[in-house]
Amino acid sequence: MPDLMRLHLTANLPIRVEPLVFAGRVEFRLGNAFPAVLVVDAEALPRLAEAVAEGQTALNAARGGQ
Repeated sequence: MPDLMRLHLTANLPIRVEPLVFAGRVEFRLGNAFPAVLVVDAEALPRLAEAVAEGQTALNAARGGQ
């Protein structure tokens, strides 16, 4: 898949959050020297939180409930 961008987030990856109030968005900067930036519309933040929770639940289930 040549159009796929993959980011590997680790426990010690610096993540900085900046609200972009004028645009109704939140900016997540991942990393330090050459950060990747994820910009999320305010209306999409609950869905992003759901997706993270779904991923955590699926991973825990796959690991046998750990």
